[in-house]
Amino acid sequence: MYIPPSFAVTDPARLHGFVAANPFGLLVSNVEGVPFATHLPFLLDRDAGPHGQLLGHMARANPHWHTLDGREVLAVFSGPHGYVSPAWYEAENVVPTWNYVAVHAYGTCRLIDDSAALAAILTASVATFEGPVPYPWKLDTAGEFFARLVKGIVGFRIEVSRLEGKWKLSQNQPAERRAKVERALAASADPAAQEVARMMAEEAT
Repeated sequence: MYIPPSFAVTDPARLHGFVAANPFGLLVSNVEGVPFATHLPFLLDRDAGPHGQLLGHMARANPHWHTLDGREVLAVFSGPHGYVSPAWYEAENVVPTWNYVAVHAYGTCRLIDDSAALAAILTASVATFEGPVPYPWKLDTAGEFFARLVKGIVGFRIEVSRLEGKWKLSQNQPAERRAKVERALAASADPAAQEVARMMAEEAT
C-alpha cells in the first residue's frame, strides 16, 4: 500500500488493536493469475510469532481455499472513512480528498482441516463476536448440527510477516486547515465521518 511518511503508523500494538477492533476484513490472493478476494471475520493472536497470527474459516464450497495453502496472501482491514470537501479549507488551489484508516497484513497462509482444530476456531469465533451481544448466543458443540458445521468449513491461519498501517487524517495539512476538516466531519450525520473526526482529534494529541 502506498503510505506517505506523514500517514504511516508502525507501532505493532496500535496496529493489532485496530485489527481487533475492525476484524471483518478482506482476504486477497492470486488464483491462476487473477486476484481473488473473500470477505471474512478474522481472529487475531497477537502473541503468535513476531507479528501475530490471523485465524479464520470459510465455506468449503468457496473455491478460494484450494489455492491458499503455503501461499503469500494479504488481509485488508478497513476502518472509518470520510469525504473531505475542499470548500472546508476556505482556501484556493485545493482539491477534494478522502480521509481513512486501514491496516494491511501480509503473510503465509496455512490451511486447517483437522476437525478438532476447526471446532476450536468456530468456538473461539463465537466467543469473540458474541461477547459484546447483550444476550449472547450459545454454540452447542455436541450433536449432529455442530458436526455438520465443522464438515462444511475450511480453516486457515496466516503467519503474519509484515503489517502496514495508514492513518490518512489530514496530517499533511496546516493545523488550521486540519481543524476545519475535523469540525466539518464531526458535524456530519454520518457516524463514520464522526469517527474519522474523533480519530483526527486523537492523532493531534
